[in-house]
Amino acid sequence: MNQDEAFEKEREDLYHTDDDEDEESQAHSSVPSTPLSRNDSNNDAVTWPRSYRQSMDLLTGVTPPISTNLVSSFRKRRQGSAYGSFTSSSSKQSLLIDKDETQNSVVTSIKSFIDSHLKISVPDQDLSIPQENRKSTLSQSVLNGVNVLCGGALLTMPYALKEGGWLGLLILLSFGIITLYTGILLKRCIESSPGVHTYPDIGQAAFGTTGRILLSIFLYADLYATSVEYIIMMSDNLSGMFPNTSLYITGISLNANQVFAITTTLIVLPTVWLRDLSLLSYISAGGVFSSILLGVCLFWVGTVGGVGFQLQGQVLNLANVPVAIGIYGFGFGGHAVLPNIYSSMKEPSKFPVVLLMSFGFCTLFYMAISVCGYTMFGEAIQSQFTLNMPQHFTSSKLAVWTAVITPMTKYPLTLTPVLLSLEELLPSSSRKMRSKGVSILMRSLLVLSTLVVALTVPFFATVAALIGSFVAMLIAVIFPCLCYLKIMKGSLTIFDMAICIFIIIVGVVSGCCGTYSAIVRLIGEMT
Repeated sequence: MNQDEAFEKEREDLYHTDDDEDEESQAHSSVPSTPLSRNDSNNDAVTWPRSYRQSMDLLTGVTPPISTNLVSSFRKRRQGSAYGSFTSSSSKQSLLIDKDETQNSVVTSIKSFIDSHLKISVPDQDLSIPQENRKSTLSQSVLNGVNVLCGGALLTMPYALKEGGWLGLLILLSFGIITLYTGILLKRCIESSPGVHTYPDIGQAAFGTTGRILLSIFLYADLYATSVEYIIMMSDNLSGMFPNTSLYITGISLNANQVFAITTTLIVLPTVWLRDLSLLSYISAGGVFSSILLGVCLFWVGTVGGVGFQLQGQVLNLANVPVAIGIYGFGFGGHAVLPNIYSSMKEPSKFPVVLLMSFGFCTLFYMAISVCGYTMFGEAIQSQFTLNMPQHFTSSKLAVWTAVITPMTKYPLTLTPVLLSLEELLPSSSRKMRSKGVSILMRSLLVLSTLVVALTVPFFATVAALIGSFVAMLIAVIFPCLCYLKIMKGSLTIFDMAICIFIIIVGVVSGCCGTYSAIVRLIGEMT
């Protein structure tokens, strides 16, 4: 078997995801039908995207679920492919200790658990990873939730407070409560049928194949736009540390932002070529601690550094409230991964507790950072508070480098689901189109496209407001309510329907106003 054939087999293993498993389980189970089958007359072919769950599991970082087929292909890649070269020789040896003694009992226990609880048909494969190691505890699930929510939006929260005024904190709190509730609605949609596991599954259960594809497009658009934000975030902070950097090549002059945008993109480009990102997934889980470190550094500069705090600013700035709403929406737009977190839990019944703790922590943390940053720098606050921090403080340098390194680890994990979904669209009949060379070329072009967008619109806060107003409002506010109303139609109380309709109205109004304001501001900044 040549390299391209091996690569194609590896890709097929990767694409054998929950949807394939669900079809196998439904063929062997007594469950008569599911919302997926009721909304689609043709269930023979797996609907795009098939790679969604496994690729999105990487974003959770802490003990992501690993399917049986992914384990097998991971071990094959680690032994024979340069793309799986993260694992050190010592870690390989540790996995082989007492393998012969434990393998049979582990395989038996895994199969027994899956057969009795998950109703998945498991082929005779070599499984050396215990099921309990692939299931998240309550604390791990909370870390997963916080890691997904508390990202780049944290840096721009003080700027959002300046834009909206002090009453904007009530808007922030309101969106925290609303998105917490819509997260619970997603849980109820998943529990409506054993055939629903991911957000695209929910869209299909509610609105058929059209709903699945449309929702997937918005989910991938959100991931793509977030990848653009990571490039802007890295270039802004590096140019703040080295403002005099410039480059002149054959009549083209590049300023510091452009130089560092190109440099950071070239640095992360090879990581996007990799087929196994499991190590990066665990490293990116440190995003929770990175966010806390950023908050500590900010507070340290304000107190020990002597910058101080001063109450100032408007109570309410109606003209800029839509922009603030968009930024707040960007901070709570992690619903694409919530179903994956739910599916990874040992005790799914505790998922509402996970949501309460994750959204509660992020809401209070956002509010604290907003107040701290705005009272420190006032109307001079920039789109990222790290750009205001005096560079001669060690804590400031630590914060800036944290804001650079963290998105470097998250960029490939964020863009990989988009890459895999596009590779699914390649014709399966053409080996040339499914070769390693074509895959690397596609991945490189997509990465370069994020660079082009970042260089075209290098405005972190405005782009965040646009993402939050348009995509995040749809994913985190509007779609959960629409899907819940459709799936649970006939079994809801008037009160439940009234709440969902109210949230939809809030989402539509906020999304339209915020998107319009962000686009107008973006045009003004570009001209």
